[in-house]
Amino acid sequence: MKLTCVTTPGSGGGGGYHSPASHLLELEGVRLLLDCPVDLSALTAFAPVPLGPDCGDAGDLIRAVPYYWSPAASAAAKAGGVDAVLVSSATGMLGLPFLTRLPSFANTKVYVTELAARIGKLMMGELVEMHSEFVRYYGPDTDGPPKWMQGEKLHKLLSLLQNIVIEDEGMDLAPLMPLYSATNLEECMRKTQTVKYGEEVCFNGMLMLKASSSGLELGNCVWSIKGPRASITYLPSTVFVSAHALDCDYNSLKENDIILFSDFSSLDVMDENNENLGENAMLCDDSLSRDDGVDEDEYVQCLCKNDDIAEEIERISFICSCISDAIKSGGSVLIPIGRLGVILLILEHISETLLSSDMKVPIFMISGAAEKIISFTNAVPEWLCKPRQEKLFSREEEALFGHVELLKEGKLSLFPHLYSKGLLAAWKEPCIVFCPDWNLRHSTAVHLLRRWHADKRNLLVLEQGVDAELALKPFMPVAIQVLECSFLSGIKVRKVNPLLSVLKPKLVLFPEDLKSRCPSKEDAPWSYLYYSKGKTIEIPNTREDFEVGLPTDVAFGLQPRQLDKAIAVARLRAKLHLSKGQYVLVAPKDQSDESNRQLLHWGAVDAGRLLSALQEKGIECAFPADDDDGPAGCERSILITSPGEALVKMAPEKTVIYCDDESTTRLIYDALSSVCNGI
Repeated sequence: MKLTCVTTPGSGGGGGYHSPASHLLELEGVRLLLDCPVDLSALTAFAPVPLGPDCGDAGDLIRAVPYYWSPAASAAAKAGGVDAVLVSSATGMLGLPFLTRLPSFANTKVYVTELAARIGKLMMGELVEMHSEFVRYYGPDTDGPPKWMQGEKLHKLLSLLQNIVIEDEGMDLAPLMPLYSATNLEECMRKTQTVKYGEEVCFNGMLMLKASSSGLELGNCVWSIKGPRASITYLPSTVFVSAHALDCDYNSLKENDIILFSDFSSLDVMDENNENLGENAMLCDDSLSRDDGVDEDEYVQCLCKNDDIAEEIERISFICSCISDAIKSGGSVLIPIGRLGVILLILEHISETLLSSDMKVPIFMISGAAEKIISFTNAVPEWLCKPRQEKLFSREEEALFGHVELLKEGKLSLFPHLYSKGLLAAWKEPCIVFCPDWNLRHSTAVHLLRRWHADKRNLLVLEQGVDAELALKPFMPVAIQVLECSFLSGIKVRKVNPLLSVLKPKLVLFPEDLKSRCPSKEDAPWSYLYYSKGKTIEIPNTREDFEVGLPTDVAFGLQPRQLDKAIAVARLRAKLHLSKGQYVLVAPKDQSDESNRQLLHWGAVDAGRLLSALQEKGIECAFPADDDDGPAGCERSILITSPGEALVKMAPEKTVIYCDDESTTRLIYDALSSVCNGI
């Protein structure tokens, strides 16, 4: 087995939510790509489409149709293709059309949960639509490389990207690609096979794949990959207790040998602010750092604490209070955040905040995908957390999310575009606007920032980790208030060891970047193997042997011979097949052509009996002159002179026949078979 970490989360924030890590995994002769995201933070190197003479200081920003940064797609193409892609989230599939449009990926299979596929398709469609603004202004892409990828402009691009995404990748701009088309998107979706949580699917007879909830977002999943000689958990960003999505199903991961830990959220700024990263930072409490009487239930209690959700609700409440203050001052609020769960929670809490403050302010959600995504959040209860599922069956007939009431009361309006037919009639300021453009380069966010950037009463809510200075450069000078927020993006470091203690793997593949933050547990029964971006590591076998299945009817037809109380041996002619990730012996129905000749012998050889058996077959033989009948367990020999010369040496652990004549060897073997147990 081999693992290559293709990319780690970019510096665009979100702890890997927007651009999850991606890996190439090779096992059982199959190459898998684990997630294929696009790092949209690279878009901040491009200037938005000019809207007039006053377009701010674009400076060194590139004025051209943007290219998109997808190291995962580039690495998979460079590797010559992959057999299958496992997608853990909607954002983890944004780069897939880059691959599926290539001829070498014509037969590649893509596995993703039903809900992540629906959300991902809407997100990709919206990205294509927003990108069309640049194409309409600058014209379509040419066949050759654009002019800005040459000379002085290229050096400016590299200096801009150095602090965004390129890092140690030097001058390699292969991951920077022109965006796919709507046709490419449709071709990509035709290659996807959607699954439900807990549903097992078989890939090529060799691997069994199963998705279970990761708890981070609706439709996000953890993958179990089971083959005949290894079982692997692919663990991307995970939340054990969620405020909206189905909680992480870690129980389904307990029997897997290897964990590929791909949750980089503890590198996020939020962890630096909210965690005391000392020597025991990764532990729920000091008592769990030692195995003195700590049982699995205590580790489970640690994982299931809702402290992470409590912190998240506190952050959402603070954001809502800042929004309220801006509205009271007469300002409007722009929230270019693309996280569905965060948007749902903000809508839920802002409704309560506005109601308690007796403020009437319109809320607009402007997104081509918003209406469809919002509409099916109330139609997918099986993907939601248990408290929200219970609302569905309550007598009070509560809505699953708070935005439903806002829509009914006309406080929340959904529009696909800023120039939608009904928006001008409904528009009123101050207002609150949600849009998915978190890099401030597309569509609605650009238009509204042009309108609101110079008023200090207005508020812009950004996700922490975005380079705010670079993102706002085209809109300078800026007077608008900027609130940078961080959100729950995965496993806190203090819960890593308790999780491993519950899952009990044999081997943990762990990021080198997290090694200092997550010190290994003393006397842990599992071992660690650290990986880093761009390097391929060999994964050792965790099983010395493997199981082989035998059909029931074949098993009952065997005629075993007992070797001892614990072992019996039977003879079988069969072929070794690989089916549903397990080796199986497939035997023909008719085994009547089997020879009666014994194929396997066991037991100690009595020298005297063998000498008599050889002489009965007409073989001239005797013990050597210096071979006396010593104590039991000593080595003895028989010297054969006719019909051919041979020597038989007998020891307690083995019997060896030395003979150059084939016919004599056959006679000796037959004599040996007559004095041994065999099948």
